[in-house]
Amino acid sequence: MAKLSDLIIGHPEIDTFKALELLVAHAGESGEMFLEFDVKPDYKDTPRKWEWRLEAVFAAGLKYV
Repeated sequence: MAKLSDLIIGHPEIDTFKALELLVAHAGESGEMFLEFDVKPDYKDTPRKWEWRLEAVFAAGLKYV
């Protein structure tokens, strides 16, 4: 299981939601089965429905981005 907080903390170079989407897509491609939303991303460009976007990116992998 991938935790969103672990992805964010493990990659301090990520500073936009768009970059986070790419990171989440890679996590989905790497074989992770579940993504846990244990924190809300605190980027200026984080959309209102960020959970839906990250879930779609995680499920589709790099094909989405």
